[in-house]
Amino acid sequence: MKFPFLVLNSCDGLRVRLLLVEDDKAIAEPLQRALERDGYEVTWVATGAGALAAEPTDLILLDLGLPDMDGLDVCKRLRTTTGTPIIVITARGEEIDRVLGLELGADDYVVKPFGSRELIARIRAVTRRTNAPPPTADTPTSVATGEDTAQHVGALTIDRRSHRVLLNDVEVVLTPKEYDLLAILAEDPGALRTRGEIIDQVWDSHWYGPTKTLDVHIASLRKKLGDTEWIETVRGVGFRLRAVE
Repeated sequence: MKFPFLVLNSCDGLRVRLLLVEDDKAIAEPLQRALERDGYEVTWVATGAGALAAEPTDLILLDLGLPDMDGLDVCKRLRTTTGTPIIVITARGEEIDRVLGLELGADDYVVKPFGSRELIARIRAVTRRTNAPPPTADTPTSVATGEDTAQHVGALTIDRRSHRVLLNDVEVVLTPKEYDLLAILAEDPGALRTRGEIIDQVWDSHWYGPTKTLDVHIASLRKKLGDTEWIETVRGVGFRLRAVE
């Protein structure tokens, strides 16, 4: 399988650590060299087991056609232990595969063969959304942040400084995309945000993924918040955040 690539540009000057999960050596080796030439730190593994055992990185490029297990299972298992962004890179181009991947926690989905310009745009978009520093071990588990960072919407608290969300003072673990989606809706609770606005800001204006992506993430976010009334659908237009006590 051929992998067309060009020399990639650095990701906004940041040295990003990537985990490349790809069993095809003909794809993995040139891709790894190109990414490292551009300033990324790349760890390459060829199996799902290797991905699950790898040291933490800033972003994961995950192939679905792995020799030891299905990449969707790897994605699901990774998502139970880490919030690291995942970009699926695969030959499976059917919409059902895309939706399943996103529903299981992937942040983006790129179909082979793909150009490096597309891949680097996706990496940049994902890393831009996740550049905020993670909470440290000293971060309190209860809400004890400044008024300029903690926003309260009913029983929900959104701390934009640490990218943490709490519901009735209990932390809700969200993927980066789910957090960004909730943060966008919470900018003006009760106000309608159109589908186009949300996609432009959460997936950025270069997103060309499946049309069901937004709906899949909305459904996942509602499930984690434990009440569908948190997010109201305005059919054919968009969504709004409602306060639930």
